[in-house]
Amino acid sequence: MGIKLVIIGGVAGGATAAARARRVSEEAEIIVLERGEYISFANCGLPYYIGNVIKKRDDLLLATPEEFKERHRIEVRVFSEVVDIDAKKKSVKIKHIHTGEIYEESYDKLILSPGAEPIKPPLEGIDLENIFHLRNIPDSDRIKHMVDSKKPRNAVVVGGGFIGLEMAENLVDRGVNTTIVEMLDQVMPSLDWEMASIVHKHLREKKVALDLENGVKAFSKADGQIVVSTQKGKQIECDMVLLSVGIRPENKLAKQAGLKIGNTGGIWVDSTMKTSDPDIYAVGDAVEVRDLVTGFPTLTALAGPANKQARIAADNALGRKSVFRGTIGTSIVKVFDISVASTGANEKFLNKHDIPHLVSYTHSGSHAGYYPGATNTSIKLIFSPAEGKILGAQIIGKKGVDKRIDILATAIRAQMTVFDLEELELAYAPPYSSAKDPVNIAGFVASNILKNDMEIAHWDEISELMNQGAVLLDLRTKFELKHSGKIDGALHIPIDELRNRLSELDKQKEYVPFCAVGYRGYLGHRILVQNGFKSRNLSGGFITYKTAS
Repeated sequence: MGIKLVIIGGVAGGATAAARARRVSEEAEIIVLERGEYISFANCGLPYYIGNVIKKRDDLLLATPEEFKERHRIEVRVFSEVVDIDAKKKSVKIKHIHTGEIYEESYDKLILSPGAEPIKPPLEGIDLENIFHLRNIPDSDRIKHMVDSKKPRNAVVVGGGFIGLEMAENLVDRGVNTTIVEMLDQVMPSLDWEMASIVHKHLREKKVALDLENGVKAFSKADGQIVVSTQKGKQIECDMVLLSVGIRPENKLAKQAGLKIGNTGGIWVDSTMKTSDPDIYAVGDAVEVRDLVTGFPTLTALAGPANKQARIAADNALGRKSVFRGTIGTSIVKVFDISVASTGANEKFLNKHDIPHLVSYTHSGSHAGYYPGATNTSIKLIFSPAEGKILGAQIIGKKGVDKRIDILATAIRAQMTVFDLEELELAYAPPYSSAKDPVNIAGFVASNILKNDMEIAHWDEISELMNQGAVLLDLRTKFELKHSGKIDGALHIPIDELRNRLSELDKQKEYVPFCAVGYRGYLGHRILVQNGFKSRNLSGGFITYKTAS
């Protein structure tokens, strides 16, 4: 007779752990306890079901309890909430949601996959009708019914993270005027501000109203509508509200069982996903794991890491040795026509913890410019100043963003440097890329910085540099100045005229050459420094400066 494995919670963590456990052992007795109705569903697809992009509700259901029993010989008990864990006795107390019946179940090994719960701030009126949050299929059913039947004209999304942005897009696509209220000065907190500003611009182009650096104070009802009162005194009338202000790990059961809780609030686990109790493992959104780039403890509410942790926990619970080395938080989200992706550490975190780093910005075509349909791909690369080790990356664009972020995520895992990015041999044909892929170009630019072939200035340094007497040198064409805008106070000399007009410049001054994206600025920098001038190229060029300033 094999061991008895009890798993608390389904979806990405619990269901994956159960299926893996059966593949490892035919003899094990495996029981999954799920307090909801569904054991395995595509929670990442819920906003798109509401938006009618996913037409069939059943497409969200990945496996039923009956399918688990038939295929894996795993007993799944839905509507079964675990209310207590007795670690000494090695048993769990289970309450049936509908009948209220409470009974006990013993275990040899236990895997916790409780997930994370949406934060519900204690605001006045927060329990009013038509104020929703989105975590599971019943939540999506309620929201979709509201949109389908009531045809709301106006909605407020509170919070600008993944769910908030996806819901804003899908509500707008359903014809609902949508406002995002966000306490931070930006959406997508995984991004740095200047990259998030690209997202802000696109959201506004899509008629999404952004109310940043403003929190919700209270909700009330007036004339059949919800009134959202903000901390800055604004009153926003709407037909529905979607709360997406963040999540927190569900650690209540773990605390009751006396398990160690990490500083982040997540359940502490070691590299085998074992908790402080040798017979209890934990996985998914509820656990605290190691950030692979910085070594700091972190919470990662992503399906990919949860699946990997579940496999590892199942292996170890059944006697195999598997290790979870950490997470780099690779993520991507669709925001209307653009894709927004990040991996590794952002600059905000590195600055907060005084971790040395350098940054470069590049804007490259998604594929060869002479092949129709190429669009801009904006990359922020973060790397160490010593050896050029890649610490993080953020990419925004319309095409090929997923491909590039995955390359950079792999590079971080492999502890590669920006010099390695120069040498990557990536697939090229005109419809897909260029002979120098945007990842290669990011590597070239970062390597030039480390090799001192290019000294740079960033967008947020320009005002101070000008105050100190530096001269901005605009190397773009007259046409670009007329149609794209300019920086006040900049001296205009097109790049092709620069060599012949060096006599107009003063070698006692420092120049900051720039173009649209940085390449001509780099050429100008090399011309200047090799002719005895002091120069710093504006990283990311006019596009980065204009968007972020």
